[in-house]
Formats: sequence, C-alpha cells, structure tokens
Amino acid sequence: MRFPENFIQEVIDRTDIEELIGRYVTLKRTGANLVGRCPFHSEKTPSFTVTPAKRMFYCFGCGAGGNVFTFVMEYENFSFPEAIKYLADRAGIKLPEEEYTPEAR
Repeated sequence: MRFPENFIQEVIDRTDIEELIGRYVTLKRTGANLVGRCPFHSEKTPSFTVTPAKRMFYCFGCGAGGNVFTFVMEYENFSFPEAIKYLADRAGIKLPEEEYTPEAR
C-alpha cells in the first residue's frame, strides 16, 4: 500500500519523538536536546541525541539517525509500511482507504 504524503506528514506531526524514543532509551535533557546511550550499538557514554524541534535523532558513535519512522524501523525491525501503521495506530490516526485502480490487480 502506498501512503499519501499528507498522511505520512500527519503521522510525523502527531508523534512526539521524545516520548516515543523515551520508551526505549533513558534520555536526559541537555538544553534543547536529549541524550542517552544508543540502542543500536554498545556504548558506555551517551552519544545518542534526540532533537525534538527538528523531530530527529542521531548517534555520534555509530551514525544511526533519522526520524520517528527510521527509529521504529531500526529498533523493531519493521518495514516502512509496518512502521507507518504502528505509529499511526499509536497516534490514533485512521489509515487511509486504499483506492482501487485497474493497475492494482
């Protein structure tokens, strides 16, 4: 299923990246950002940063980074459509109806 761009953007807008990643990683506020230990590699000192204003995360240790979809895809081993469905469900957003087209047979 292909999702409309406005639907994808609504899921991003209605997903609090700080709350989402905070369910998986212990985060500590440092100014406008949050830091913690990266869930994607082993480390002793925090190099994982969440920037809520930009709705993104980045690890200076392993280079992992992205948005809410990227995080869920990496952490939960989801495909992009699975990540969209998971986050839409968490945000209480109904999935768009799939339109029938003759090419979709």
